[in-house]
Amino acid sequence: MTESEVYTHQFSKHLAERQLIGSRCKRCGRVFLPPRSWCPDCQQNELEAYQFSGKGKLAAFTVVYVAPTAMLAAGYDRKNPYCVGVVELEEGERIPAQIFGVDVQHPESIRIGTPLQALFVERGEGEHKKTILGFEVT
Repeated sequence: MTESEVYTHQFSKHLAERQLIGSRCKRCGRVFLPPRSWCPDCQQNELEAYQFSGKGKLAAFTVVYVAPTAMLAAGYDRKNPYCVGVVELEEGERIPAQIFGVDVQHPESIRIGTPLQALFVERGEGEHKKTILGFEVT
């Protein structure tokens, strides 16, 4: 397993535990989500686990009408679109995620800067069950 796969696995494991865990550089303090093993700012590999608050605001978004396979399986399609956005967390990091609690039928009503809170959504059944990171309007 590559180092990248190890960090992806750890991130997914924490999501399943309903925790938003990234990493923080011990030298310069920069935080990362998903976690990294190397800091591009100070070129150090001394990072530690960091728990994010899960609070943030909507920085950008789009409403998706033509869903990929995984979202089709979750029930989304042209008649049932969904919102995907970039969330700027309190800690400064940005992460893409599905946005819940907005009116996708009226995208003009969705506002940049809307306060959001992390939401852990379970999809699939049995061995295919997976927890994804979403955000909901607070």
